[in-house]
Order: sequence, then C-alpha cells, then structure tokens
Amino acid sequence: MFTFFYAPNTCSLASHIALEEAQAPYEARRVDFTSGEQRAPAYLAVNPKGRVPALVTSRGVLTETPAILAFIAQSFPAAKLAPLDDPFAFAELQAFNSYLCSTVHVAHAHRVRGSRWADDADAHVAMQKKVPENMTACFDLIEKEMLRGPWVMGEAYSIADSYLFTIAGWLEGDGVDIARFPRVHDHFNRMAERPAVKRARTAAAAA
Repeated sequence: MFTFFYAPNTCSLASHIALEEAQAPYEARRVDFTSGEQRAPAYLAVNPKGRVPALVTSRGVLTETPAILAFIAQSFPAAKLAPLDDPFAFAELQAFNSYLCSTVHVAHAHRVRGSRWADDADAHVAMQKKVPENMTACFDLIEKEMLRGPWVMGEAYSIADSYLFTIAGWLEGDGVDIARFPRVHDHFNRMAERPAVKRARTAAAAA
C-alpha cells in the first residue's frame, strides 16, 4: 500500500491518474496549500522540498513527477503504461516528461511563483506578462513536433498522457486558449473521458 500526497490544481494530478490507471493500492492524502501545510514539520518530514507529489513506498519516499510516473509504470507492468521492453522508446517517453517538468512547468510557474526568482514586485509583474508567450511557444512545439497522436507516444497510451493532460489544464489560467492547439485540445478532451482520469479528478476535488 502506497501513501500518495497531493494537492488540487498541481502537477500531482498526473501521478494520481497513473495510480488509478495501474489500479495500484494507495491511500491519498491531501496537502492543504491554503494553510501552508506543505511547509509544516509533519509534511517536511515526508518531503523536505515542501512540494507535491510525494509517494511513500515500502522502500522510501519518491518525489518529482517523472520519477513517480516511471516507478508506477515499472511497478505495474500489466497496466502497460510505458514501453518497458524498449530502452530507446522508454527514454523518449522520459525525454517528453522531462520537458514538461523542466521547461513547461517552469514557464507556468513564473505566473504564480515569481518569488522563487525575484523579490522585486515589478519583476513579478514582468514575469507574469511573459507567461502566455512562453506557454504558447512550449505548446506550439508539443503540437507540431512532440505529440505523435492519438497519444503522446503514438498508438499506445502511457504515463506521458496523464502528465500532458495535467499541464494542458493550466493553459486557460495562463492566458492561452487551448483551442489554438487542435491536437493537444483533442487529446485533452479524450483524456477527460477516461475512467481513471474521472476518478482521480473526483477524488482530488472531494477530499
């Protein structure tokens, strides 16, 4: 049994969906960002980074979305959430997830987490103004070059799909119309209808 720490409207949704897709045994625990629970000693004892997601396993705690997604896929191979028998294809999947983590998520974070990079309030405003342009550039690349379709890696659904769905869900708040990316938009709509996605979203909203 895993213990999964998450917060609504964060990248933890990607791992939450993957746990549901894998039918993994887990207990979900919501971290209340509004009260600063992520910085409380009890949670920092789980994840000293003070962020979500965090997955407590029998061997220790895993953090960072790409690592948790890969762990779920490898722990539940019957779910077929990654091309585990093909090292190159698995590396390609990891490259996609790494791009979402290291580039796209960071571009988004400049709208809501400007204090990570600057103390000057004017600098925060400048960062926020740049977010729509940067997110558009990121999703232009995904739309034209990276999304193989119908799923991220082609014909087979994978952990990359839950991650793309999660971050694409931030576009509206970032001032970008997802409809300008027809393939990403179609992917988002199809993902929203998957039973595992519905279960994860419902659980996150209800907790």
